[in-house]
Amino acid sequence: MAYQGGGKAGPYGDHEQQPDPSYPYVYGPPEVPLPDQESQERVPLRNSTYYQLEDPGVVRPSSQHGPFDGDSRPSTPGTLPFPTNHPNDSGFDFYGNPSMSQISSSSSLGRPASADFSRRIQSLASNGMRRAETRKVKIRKGVALSLEYEVPSAVAHAIQQKYRGGDMETGSQEFSHIRYTPATCDPDDFTLGNGYNLRANMYDRHTEILIAITYYNEDKVLTARTLHSVMKNVRYFANLERTKFWNKGGPAWQKIVVALIFDGIQPADKETLDLLATVGVYQENAMKKDVDGKETTAHIFEYTTQISVTEDHHLVRPKDDDDPSAFPPVQLIFCLKQKNSKKINSHRWLFNAFGRILNPEIVILLDAGTKPGSKSLFALWEAFHNDKNLGGACGEIHAMKGKNGRALLNPLVATQNFEYKISNILDKPLESAFGYVSVLPGAFSSYRFRAIMGRPLDQYFHGDHTLSSRFGKKGIDGMNIFKKNMFLAEDRILCFEVVAKAGSKWHLSYVKTARAETDVPDGAPEFISQRRRWLNGSFAATIYSLMHFGRMYGSSHSIIRMFFFHLQLLYNTFSTLMSWFMISSFWLTTSVIMDLVGSPTEEQKKEGKRGWPFGNAVTPYINAIIKYIYLAFLLLQFILALGNRPKGSKKAYIASFVAFGMIQAYILVLSFYLVVRAFSQSSGWDELSAPTVAGWIGHLFTTNTGLIILALASTWGLYIVSSIMYLDPWHMIHSFPQYLFLASSYCNVLNVYAFCNWHDVSWGTKGSDAVESMPSAKTKQTKEGGRVLEEEIVEKRDLDLQFEDVVRRCLKPLEVKEEKEQKSLDDSYKSFRTRLISFWILLNAAVAVFVTSSSFDWVGPNSTERTAWYFRFILMSTAALSFFRFIGFCWFLGRAAICCCLMKR
Repeated sequence: MAYQGGGKAGPYGDHEQQPDPSYPYVYGPPEVPLPDQESQERVPLRNSTYYQLEDPGVVRPSSQHGPFDGDSRPSTPGTLPFPTNHPNDSGFDFYGNPSMSQISSSSSLGRPASADFSRRIQSLASNGMRRAETRKVKIRKGVALSLEYEVPSAVAHAIQQKYRGGDMETGSQEFSHIRYTPATCDPDDFTLGNGYNLRANMYDRHTEILIAITYYNEDKVLTARTLHSVMKNVRYFANLERTKFWNKGGPAWQKIVVALIFDGIQPADKETLDLLATVGVYQENAMKKDVDGKETTAHIFEYTTQISVTEDHHLVRPKDDDDPSAFPPVQLIFCLKQKNSKKINSHRWLFNAFGRILNPEIVILLDAGTKPGSKSLFALWEAFHNDKNLGGACGEIHAMKGKNGRALLNPLVATQNFEYKISNILDKPLESAFGYVSVLPGAFSSYRFRAIMGRPLDQYFHGDHTLSSRFGKKGIDGMNIFKKNMFLAEDRILCFEVVAKAGSKWHLSYVKTARAETDVPDGAPEFISQRRRWLNGSFAATIYSLMHFGRMYGSSHSIIRMFFFHLQLLYNTFSTLMSWFMISSFWLTTSVIMDLVGSPTEEQKKEGKRGWPFGNAVTPYINAIIKYIYLAFLLLQFILALGNRPKGSKKAYIASFVAFGMIQAYILVLSFYLVVRAFSQSSGWDELSAPTVAGWIGHLFTTNTGLIILALASTWGLYIVSSIMYLDPWHMIHSFPQYLFLASSYCNVLNVYAFCNWHDVSWGTKGSDAVESMPSAKTKQTKEGGRVLEEEIVEKRDLDLQFEDVVRRCLKPLEVKEEKEQKSLDDSYKSFRTRLISFWILLNAAVAVFVTSSSFDWVGPNSTERTAWYFRFILMSTAALSFFRFIGFCWFLGRAAICCCLMKR
């Protein structure tokens, strides 16, 4: 349970820091022009009631307008969204400088008329900031170092007065100061007992939802897209009026905390840090590389803001104090890890550090770049609120289509969009009907915090390489290559552990109304590299869940639920076997269809049938050439995967996609011909005729016409019908053709590359050179026995000048830079990779040879009959799996409709 406070002397409890009273709080900088006055405008920043100027005898009242006040419409990208200053009657502003009325009307840049003033500001810019004064902060015994820094005036006064007024009454610094904690401990040691705390807990607030945004090196556009969308969701919670839950015990925004966790200083994009500084949750000058010689592991900033930046570089802030469309205050925690230590370690900071202090009911996970809908997070929370046994849930993720769907012109994007859609329509509903969703995507998922505490998180964090020394042989360094691959799909491990948790009956679900969109790879190298991790991780995690299914018997699930889990076990086992032999199945299907259409038997020739489309003489040779091309490109995939990186063989991979796509298109044409030929003859329909329903079903699975109907119904028919029932059929129009074109490449390119790089688990960390420039925090012992930290502080005027430069960089359009990937492989795992590939190829080749070679006619039926039977088996298996998915989909829709009528509002 999280610490609930009590008996506190102030808003920060007994350990409130004590800044030096001599600290000169200087509110508001003078009006200054930007260094490049030809393109920007320096505008005044609003401050509180009085200002301390260079001449202590001159004090003027404050202006009532600031850079984030006034019109809340988005600013023009690349320009500061600051309004002009409002002068007083003397013609000078409240700094004693010429007002806007004194500026030449011919200048659209707002350049001051005073040359002396310009020279003074230019001198300040060239000579750097003035020498900062110092302050002393007392550190109480048993309390970790935590410092409060004033935020820039523009940020503080973007907060609406109705919220700032509460700050003044309670003495809180929530809106006027940013809280910085240099954590020098492991995430597991970030506890109240070790002196660490977070603002939301210090204010005795109940955290219902903890939203986490994990980040590696995404640019500011992707980060702004996610953060701005999250703030929209918080606004939706705050504007709920009819709900009883969110209107009790304080405002809704106080029950939601947003944590941004950055995986290392070095990979972090500097413009993204400017974005966070503009919002108010980051100050670079505050960071300390160590505390009394102990290295900082994470820099933790906390601030509550009403400012947001859109992905189009527009700054959004409250229009005025009564703006109903303004964002409510959003409690932000920014955790910037000093070193890159991977996503699992970021989740350890989330769950074991922040989660244990805040004790949220629900934790929502997002990746930087994911854009949830404005009501999606509420839909996820509502699912938990109406089902006390729901341990985890995910929503629908779909690919970003670009403006007017332009991204769909790229076949790779369209193919992935169709793949996402079909997964959301057929796979996720089926698994949700069972109660065990095999994967809740880390990019957009949620968990009940109580459900993942204990063994689920313990097992999950075995993949954190920073704990390798603690776990020993059970840690990541002691794992074999199979288990390491398993942690490439760490979200699948967590899903299984939640459902199989001993003594519990947690289940997982898919929430249709929770939607989010994400960027997908639009280039072949990026696409192949991404799928390598997904395929290897999911395969290893699936095998893990099948092998450890016996742990389900230790849970408290009902008999009915266990029955469906066993049914799902059989389904997953059969699907895994089908995937294992997919490469041989694709080859056999391709060759069989070409032989059926292009090489008629002697009996068929007597009936008047001829090879299609080039006649009896030419078609067999054309088909033979196509088969050789197919096999040649398949062999090329192994050569490329074993010896080259995707980025180093971009043209070869693009050629492979095109070659397999053209062959697939040819096979589709032949398939349509088979269908037309089957149904254009009366004999085709006569094959299905039977006096009874049972006889008709038997003919459906045994005759050629029946198999064709099954094949059409289990692919085209299933996709079309389920998409219409789902009320989302448009992907069948704009994405399905591209998917058909690239379907064989999923098997022949992606699977081959993934298995050939089974040894590449991408572990390891990157150091950070940026920490060397940070100052250290050194405390001194006082005569009373306590400790005090003395540090230099930046004057408010200089802070505001720096902030305006930060805003200008933040709102500047993004410059896309190509980065060269540098990645090395671990040779120690290549032997395992070789054995795995050899075994995989041997089995697939054995199946292909056994089915098609006449040398095995002594076993039973001849090769022609075996080929027909195998082809029939493939079609029937595909139809059975598709029908099974469709049943689950129908069950999900019916259950969702009933629950929608009965759920609490």
